[in-house]
Amino acid sequence: MQGMAERSPKMKIAEVSKRYGLSADTLRYYERIGLLPGVTRNASGIRDYSEQDCARVEFVKCMRAASVSIEALIEYMDLFEQGEQTAAARKAILEEQRGLVEKRIADMQAGLDRLNAKIENYEGILAAERAIRGDARAPSPATGHPVVGKF
Repeated sequence: MQGMAERSPKMKIAEVSKRYGLSADTLRYYERIGLLPGVTRNASGIRDYSEQDCARVEFVKCMRAASVSIEALIEYMDLFEQGEQTAAARKAILEEQRGLVEKRIADMQAGLDRLNAKIENYEGILAAERAIRGDARAPSPATGHPVVGKF
């Protein structure tokens, strides 16, 4: 095969699925919505993923793991394809997504705080019950939240 340009090895959808921990259906979906454009097919119509396709799969997976929405990823990738002049717009998308993640984290922290307060309330109730039964070192019961303290 002298004289022929060396081609990088191609991967089938099952191999890409296994490598990146994504289902074949997810990969097909990403292709259908434009996140993985240009995945070539062999003569039998089977998808052949190039190294560039795999790099794109890895990027999309990382961004999804960072809670970037599909819609934001589509917009981001469209801008990426347009070139370096879109860097500011791509940065703005990522900043917006970061803000959404920060909001979700704050909401989850508030929920965790509520759960911890509720658990402390029950620890107080159980300690009071132990004290009544004569168990040693039982702290006084927590008062609980005015609205949810009774539940």
